[in-house]
Amino acid sequence: MGTATGIIKALNSGIKHLAVKRFTLRYPEQKLKFVGDGYQFDPTTGVGIAGYKGRHMLFHDHCTGCQLCSIACEGVAEAIAMVKVQEEWKHNKKGIMPQIDYGKCVFCGLCVDACPFYALYMTNDYELSSFSKEALIYTPAQLQVKPNVQQDAELIFDDPRGAKHG
Repeated sequence: MGTATGIIKALNSGIKHLAVKRFTLRYPEQKLKFVGDGYQFDPTTGVGIAGYKGRHMLFHDHCTGCQLCSIACEGVAEAIAMVKVQEEWKHNKKGIMPQIDYGKCVFCGLCVDACPFYALYMTNDYELSSFSKEALIYTPAQLQVKPNVQQDAELIFDDPRGAKHG
């Protein structure tokens, strides 16, 4: 009896999904278009500002080297290491800033939530592929560069049965 009901439920689910219109993005010619600057956290109100969680952006002049981003990442991915920076990049007394290994990062946003100085936020840049593991490690100097994100496709979620290409 249990096997028959399981088969009927599976068939019912499959038949329901046959009617849903599918869409395909022709990547890399077409890319998703995101609204806003990316995921940020407002420590004064304790609220996360909605946005896509892509590559991080670091503001050197706001970073104090407190290591809270690294501590927040410790139990999750251990992707953030605090590294010594050169004298011209030194904006805090400790002379250390976060370096992110995107080979380990799970893009959870806890590092952004932990930063009380607005020094770190996540951008809409999701194209981080490389041919080597070393190229996935972004230094504080690389994290300061604002990504050039060009988007030309948009997902519109106005249909309750799924997304359609707009």
